[in-house]
Amino acid sequence: MPTALITGASAGLGAEFARQLAARRADLVLVARSTEALESLAEQLRDDHGVAVEVITADLASEDDITRVADRIADAGQPIDLLINNAGFGLPLQFADNDIDDEVRHLRVHVEASMRLMHAAIRAMRGRGGRIINVSSVAGFISRSTYSACKSWLIGFSRWANAEYARDGVTVTAVCPGFTHTTFHERMGLAPGHEGIPSILWLNASDVVREALRDAARGTAVSIPSWRYKAIVALTKVLPPSLTSGVARRGRV
Repeated sequence: MPTALITGASAGLGAEFARQLAARRADLVLVARSTEALESLAEQLRDDHGVAVEVITADLASEDDITRVADRIADAGQPIDLLINNAGFGLPLQFADNDIDDEVRHLRVHVEASMRLMHAAIRAMRGRGGRIINVSSVAGFISRSTYSACKSWLIGFSRWANAEYARDGVTVTAVCPGFTHTTFHERMGLAPGHEGIPSILWLNASDVVREALRDAARGTAVSIPSWRYKAIVALTKVLPPSLTSGVARRGRV
């Protein structure tokens, strides 16, 4: 059976990836900071689908923990067929007012950890094949503090890596959802209807994950779930950055 390793797997899109992949009979390696939440999800998936589920408690802001997860990916005796870089968190958009250590931790989780885990995965997958999904955001297409910058890096790198390593049987897909019903927004204090975000712009996590897995299977470099956000991203290519950044300050995606 194929094996998928998912970071940020204890809740939100990470947990939804785990549920949908388990339903497809994939074995799982779940990574997050919360052991209790991971074990609870793992037990549920084992009972419901009869798949093997391994749990790794790790904080991807820690270099030692990043290394532990990368070593698991590199283990040829227990190969990983699909890596999903989903771990992440948000900060207030006022960069100058944020604690710089929080900003560095934010950068490490979104960019450094994803880069290190991709490096381990591509080296292990070359020749035998494999897939990588990087959970980015439509925020990566607009100017929006360091969150946008991190997500933009994931999009750019995924585009390049998908083309570069296709010859080795490795695909890399950046998934770019907009506002999605998950605990991410709850932790940021943002809920549907807040800050002027209309309900039509909110997506369901199950739909986002289903479309992400479909596009990854097709070898798509950038996946933008829903026609609504495909249209929004198309507009960002023609609207001035001053306008898109102004709109972006109204919420968080």
